[in-house]
Amino acid sequence: MPLERLIDVLEQLREAHEQLIALGTQKKEALISNKVEQLIQVMNQESKMSRHIEQLDDQRQQAAYEFLQERGIKSKLNLNITELSRLVFDVEDKQRLLQIQKNLADTLGELKKLNELNQQLIKQALSYIDFSIESMSYYAESEAVYQRPADKSTSAVRAGLFDTRA
Repeated sequence: MPLERLIDVLEQLREAHEQLIALGTQKKEALISNKVEQLIQVMNQESKMSRHIEQLDDQRQQAAYEFLQERGIKSKLNLNITELSRLVFDVEDKQRLLQIQKNLADTLGELKKLNELNQQLIKQALSYIDFSIESMSYYAESEAVYQRPADKSTSAVRAGLFDTRA
């Protein structure tokens, strides 16, 4: 039955996103503890999982199309789950479909929050790296050697290499 297949694919999508949440948590830990190798591994796994999710989404679209055909709708409409649930007349099936929609939405919301946190951690790490480079390159080499105060020129100190201010 196409509805059963659709629900099964939606459940697989939820599970795949749960795995992305686990990978996102590992990414967060790698960012916090500055483990670059672990971060690269996690990002590779995320990339593989994203491709798997794309395949599952294609299967979801196909299952939805088959469900529509079963109901006598011949067009290839890309309906969301709420719209599809309006075509389900069995109360239990409708409840199952709406429940999986809620579970998937909750999982996606959690994943979005985790991704935003990881994005902030990456921005902070990049800001720290930029600050470190700027602070190391701020002073001119000549200032490392002693000069008598009267011999110092009043010229401005050279700005850092990565100074983006104009």
